[in-house]
Amino acid sequence: MRKAIGIVAALTILGGRAAAAGRAAEASPSIIPAMPKDLSTPMQIIILMTLLTLLPAIVMSITPFLRISIVLHFLRQAMGTQTAPSNQVLLALSLFLTMVLVAPLGTQIYNEAWQPMERGDLTASQAWDTGTKPLKTYLGRYVREKDVKLFLDITHASVPHTAADLDLTVLAPAYMLSEMRAGFQIGAILFLPFLLVDIVVASVTLSIGMVQLPPVMVSAPFKILLFVLADGWNLTIGSLMKGFA
Repeated sequence: MRKAIGIVAALTILGGRAAAAGRAAEASPSIIPAMPKDLSTPMQIIILMTLLTLLPAIVMSITPFLRISIVLHFLRQAMGTQTAPSNQVLLALSLFLTMVLVAPLGTQIYNEAWQPMERGDLTASQAWDTGTKPLKTYLGRYVREKDVKLFLDITHASVPHTAADLDLTVLAPAYMLSEMRAGFQIGAILFLPFLLVDIVVASVTLSIGMVQLPPVMVSAPFKILLFVLADGWNLTIGSLMKGFA
């Protein structure tokens, strides 16, 4: 349980430099990162609560959650089931798949940055630098050079030699653009077989003069049947997970 709390807290630190401000206390280690001594307790609580509110945005933006949620949304739209599966189910599935994918990264950050900071071997600033290195390496594997160049031009930053030298203010939004592009590409491919079913059903219903029911309502059972017979959930989730291997 302590390890799980430490991993979540380590990911929270990566969301804002404010959590890494100050030096680690020389007293007994604490799960909560040390704050500057000149800050009052209410101010420390406000800062930590603010960082906790940023945690969902961090999880959604710089993890595979972004691509997975986009693809599942497109899949539901393509099948035409409207609210089945519900948003809660899709988000929960995306979250659990994301946890499986980022568990090795979170463990690495916890072991290399958080634990040494708890023991007092690293200051908060050093723990930040150590913890962001594996994160930058992870993001650099999936980011496109074109997207990185865009944000380098926007921020007027110098071109680094490696992805590890990139600042998170450049790497994080570039990763988001790359993941959204990949998610939309997969979504477009998923739409094609269901679009073909819609075209065939619409042609047949119009040719026989059946206008009592909308073609979308008639094609919905056939699309669901096609998806189930093809074991679509297994294929879709398997392809998504292999894309991050």
